[in-house]
Amino acid sequence: MTRLDRLFALTERLRAASPRLVTVAALAAEHQVSDRTIQRDLQTLMAGGVPVRFEEGRGGGWTIDVQHSLPPLNLTESEAVAVMLALTETGRMPYGSAAASALRKVRAGLGAAAKSHVGQWDSQVAVVAKEPVAHDVLQAIESAVTASTALALDYVAGDGATSERVVEPVGMLRGQDHWYLIAWCRTRDGFRAFRTDRIRRATGSDEPVARRDLPTVLRDEGVQIR
Repeated sequence: MTRLDRLFALTERLRAASPRLVTVAALAAEHQVSDRTIQRDLQTLMAGGVPVRFEEGRGGGWTIDVQHSLPPLNLTESEAVAVMLALTETGRMPYGSAAASALRKVRAGLGAAAKSHVGQWDSQVAVVAKEPVAHDVLQAIESAVTASTALALDYVAGDGATSERVVEPVGMLRGQDHWYLIAWCRTRDGFRAFRTDRIRRATGSDEPVARRDLPTVLRDEGVQIR
């Protein structure tokens, strides 16, 4: 068994056992390697972003947070290329940081043939970048939409006029060329679509707001996309 195979096996062993704890000694015995080798493997998994952790105390051991990880997917070569192309585009959209991380993980897990195929497409497919959106703005929007909390915006309209808004986020909408934040605007007392590249500043809060259904709002409220 190669080390890569063992890392995969350790991840799935902890996933199968969760929420029960597994000791290093038990893992070492199962894989017929030393405790030190298993310790190094577990540290490697942690460094790579796998949500494994050690719990101390009597009967302590290792576990994995199954709520924040997914079991492995068996993708065909074409499926892997399709996923990577989609993630490349998503990297310029909301959750771009997470998409970039997922892209690295998918690429790292490809076999030689699939990597060659992806390399070919890397030189044959280009994504035209839209107007950039500040990373901290996207993060604030993502958090507010996910948690349903109020958000303060500094917004520049199409005519160049700037304004300060306090909004109640509903969701994100992908238009023909841009991403929009759909929200109830307290300042204008109505639903509005805010083009994300025109948001100069977004400040989150802990104030909860009503969770609304985006398709219903778009259907019933006549939100204008500009």
